[in-house]
Amino acid sequence: MKRHIRFSREDANIILLDQRYLPAEEKWFTCARVRDVEDALKEMVVRGAPAIGVVAGYGCCLAAATTDETDPQWQAELEQKLHRIAQARPTAVNLEYVVERMRQAWYADPDLELDDLKWMWDRLASEIHSEDIAANKALGRYGLDLLWDGCSVLTHCNAGALATGGYGTALGVVRAAKTAGWNIRVVAGETRPFLQGARLTAYELWQDDIDVSVACDNAAALLMQRGEVDAVLVGADRIAANGDTANKIGTYNLAVLASRHGIPFYVAAPSSTFDLDTATGEDIPIETRPDHEVTHNAGTRITPHGVPVYNYAFDVTPTELITAQVTEKGVIRPPSSETIRSVLR
Repeated sequence: MKRHIRFSREDANIILLDQRYLPAEEKWFTCARVRDVEDALKEMVVRGAPAIGVVAGYGCCLAAATTDETDPQWQAELEQKLHRIAQARPTAVNLEYVVERMRQAWYADPDLELDDLKWMWDRLASEIHSEDIAANKALGRYGLDLLWDGCSVLTHCNAGALATGGYGTALGVVRAAKTAGWNIRVVAGETRPFLQGARLTAYELWQDDIDVSVACDNAAALLMQRGEVDAVLVGADRIAANGDTANKIGTYNLAVLASRHGIPFYVAAPSSTFDLDTATGEDIPIETRPDHEVTHNAGTRITPHGVPVYNYAFDVTPTELITAQVTEKGVIRPPSSETIRSVLR
């Protein structure tokens, strides 16, 4: 995959591969101000918890680059911009995590001149981006303990390079298997209503010459019943301290089905996606997306006027339905408050 998140300090902008148009077109979205970063996150130009975190880091750099250091209140203005970035989307913990990491680096030396802060943040944001890619690759190698040559993996949404700084979480494990010379077959659930599986996962794997087929979301039970699925492997947007996992809506369905059919259910996520300050999944905020994502298809209304819809972006899979979680620090099996803290330490 090409580098889909780019930051230019000289031009003071972030350039993002616009995921709304894939796979039909490769368009680029330029963020020249904080409002553009907010729009990119809210409108799904970029999505996926780790990728959101990477963009948040560069967003802080952009916030600093567009702040007037001659203004005696520049610190307050910059802090307000950071708050806006952190609040752009509620569920993915990586967003707040990265903004807070950038903020704490600033607060460690609050007397920094703005120009010095810009240089420090540029380095830190680039470091966060590199850390994410390295974590995904390490996670992928650990994930090989969960799969085997010739297995068939069902995945949901997109947890690949496009959802991260690069390489991928769930698809990082698949890529590691490919590198190891294994023959891995991927079934990508289409993932309604935004179709991240059909559009993005299939696009990534097809580009990398990895065997992939797209399945309607409501075909998962039949595929499991027929022995077409050996394991379910998904990413995550936030994992609570007890292991409850928030991921794209429909993930919980797959966990229940996998349990019924005796199929292992795996979650792949970097340690930055774990929120140890959130006790259980009941405390994870669930984003509600705009109605038009459900009521319209390609601009054409497909539901009657006035009929309400449910468009929750995420659901929470209870930890007891998760066979294992794989991180860049090792495999957590079975997930629990104790095993999570042990591995993440």
